[in-house]
Amino acid sequence: MKHENSPRLSRRQFVNGTTTALAIPSILTTRKTETIPVVGHGDYRYEIIHEWPQLPAPFQWQTTHNVAVDNSGFLYVIHEGRKELKDHPSIFVFDPQGRFVRAFGSQFQGGGHGIEVRQEGSDEFLYVCAYQQLKTFAKLDLKGNTIWQKYAPMESGVYAPKENTHPEKVWGRDRFMPTNFAFLDNHDFLLADGYGSYYIHHYDKDGNWKRCFGGPGKGEGTFQLPHGIWIDRRMNQEPTVVICDRAHHTLQYLSLKGNHIKTLTGYGLPANADIWNDLMIIPELFARLTLLDSKNQVVARLGDDVERIRADKEFAVRADSALWKPGCFVHPHDACFDRNGNIFVAEWVGTGRISMLRRLS
Repeated sequence: MKHENSPRLSRRQFVNGTTTALAIPSILTTRKTETIPVVGHGDYRYEIIHEWPQLPAPFQWQTTHNVAVDNSGFLYVIHEGRKELKDHPSIFVFDPQGRFVRAFGSQFQGGGHGIEVRQEGSDEFLYVCAYQQLKTFAKLDLKGNTIWQKYAPMESGVYAPKENTHPEKVWGRDRFMPTNFAFLDNHDFLLADGYGSYYIHHYDKDGNWKRCFGGPGKGEGTFQLPHGIWIDRRMNQEPTVVICDRAHHTLQYLSLKGNHIKTLTGYGLPANADIWNDLMIIPELFARLTLLDSKNQVVARLGDDVERIRADKEFAVRADSALWKPGCFVHPHDACFDRNGNIFVAEWVGTGRISMLRRLS
C-alpha cells in the first residue's frame, strides 16, 4: 500500500527473457459480470473499474503517473500536468469511495512523477518527486504543506554545475530527474534518479544525502532507466532492494548496500512495484500488471493487451480513449495495494486514467 512500517502489507527485449517464473503461462480471463469486467483466475480475481475516481471541474488530468494509499484508505494521485498551468494542482486526493476530497501541489505542475505515503510515528507524510524542468523532491504532510524540499545532490559528484540551483528541461546522465522512492527500516530512504543519472541516492530521514550506488550500465548493479524502486521484506528474509530497470525490461535485486544479488527477466518496461502480504505487483508499461508470489513466481497477469499495444508504434491508443478496451490496460505506470488487497493503477495516457481492481478472491 506504499507506506513504511507495513513490511508485510506493502505500497518505467520484452518477454523473450526466461526465468523459472516465466515458465508459468500468462493466464488472463476477462468476462463480464453485469457491466464490470473481471480479470484473473483462482485466488487472483478482480473486478476492474476504469476511471474510478472522477475529477470535478475545473480540474483536468494530464498523464497520470503515480498513486499511493494512506492508512485511512485515501487515494493520492499525482499527474505530470502542463507547466503553463502553473496554478493547477498536481496532487489529487480521493476518499475510499472515490469521492474527491482536495487537491494541492501546484509546485510540481509540469513534472509531477513519484508519490508515496510514509508513516513516521503516529503521523503520515507524502514523499513527492518531480522531473522535467523541476528536478526536485519534497516531503509534505497529508494536507499538502511542505516540510522540506530538496534538489540535485551536488555532493554526489554526479551532476552538471548548477543542476541544483538552475534546473532546466535538459536530459542526460549528468542531470537530475528523480522518479520514485523506497523507505528503509532505520527511517532513511532511497530515491531513484530514473530519468537522469541512473543512480540510486540514499538519504537520511531529513533528506540529507549520504551516498549513491548504481549508475548507467548493462545490468548486475548498473541500470538503463531505474524507474521504480521498492524494498522486498517478504518471507521474513533480509530486506532487499528491488529496482525496476525499465529499459532493460528486468527487475534487479540488490542488497541494501547496493550489491547485485539477482536479475529477473521477462517484463515489458516494468515501471514500479508494491507489496501486499506475500504478493508483489509490477505494472508494465507494455499493457499489463504482473503478480508475483513470495518466490517471485508469476501467479497472474491482469488486463493484458500487450500484443496490440506493442504494435502501436505511433501511440495512437494512448491518445484516443475510444480505442481503450474494457478490462485491459494501455500503459500502466504505477500500481499500489490498499489494506484489503485491492489495487489502484495510474496509466501513462494523455488524458489520465485511474482504475481500481476490487479483489474478489
